[in-house]
Amino acid sequence: MSVVSHRVAALLMVLTLFGLTSCSGPTTARVGTPEFYWYAAKETYAAGDFLKTADHLDHLIDNQNEFTARAIPWSLVLTSGVAAGYMELADDYTAGARMNRAHALEFRRKASDYRTMASPLVLRFAQNVDKMEKVPAGGIQLAFGLPKGTAAPPAVLSQIAGGIQLGAADAENAQSLAIQRNVLLAVCRAAGAPNDTARTEEILGHASALVQRATFQNALSQILIAESSLFSREKLDDPEKLAALQTRSKSILSAVGRSNSKLSPEEAGVH
Repeated sequence: MSVVSHRVAALLMVLTLFGLTSCSGPTTARVGTPEFYWYAAKETYAAGDFLKTADHLDHLIDNQNEFTARAIPWSLVLTSGVAAGYMELADDYTAGARMNRAHALEFRRKASDYRTMASPLVLRFAQNVDKMEKVPAGGIQLAFGLPKGTAAPPAVLSQIAGGIQLGAADAENAQSLAIQRNVLLAVCRAAGAPNDTARTEEILGHASALVQRATFQNALSQILIAESSLFSREKLDDPEKLAALQTRSKSILSAVGRSNSKLSPEEAGVH
């Protein structure tokens, strides 16, 4: 190996080691610490890698630390949004199967695959709803910005629903766009501004983006109901999971009513 090659290899090694400590936060963030995972989540979120962001946040929501109260709402929004993206894709491929009978089997297989991908995320979301007990009483802080994506359904999803077969690159792009759109919609709902990206951006733009606890919990309840449909008879056909999610949704609404009767406007996060 030449001297130049040795120098290049050494430089790459330094950059790799540097990336392990600083790419996800300040250079003082030691790998494996809560600070490391928090800044790693911020970086992957900005890049649009929402599944990786959710994985980073998982390290923060299981044990109490300085980031837990901010990580839990963020994790709930992300997991439910990604799951909704997969569910939307599954529904579009199901519609496509009816339009393209010659390739209906392939479309149905894709729909089945996406529902299978959505299932663990929906259950993960439903289970993590209980972690809201770790979030102190009062307003809920949304410690993240507006994600990539647009609220309008991408044209490529209409193509799928219309029975148009896509190439591999276009199908992958459709998946990315569907996930981005549904994470964005989940963020809007959590902020109390459903489908209103401008208002949501304004809310998240404040130094301390607080929403009323009841607003956030109502959003969780609505998401549970919407995503419970994944387990309906015509989809994954799991009545036990369907009932469990719907019951959890009702319990959240009940908790909202109890907490509202005990809190002052300031404690509830009304400003």
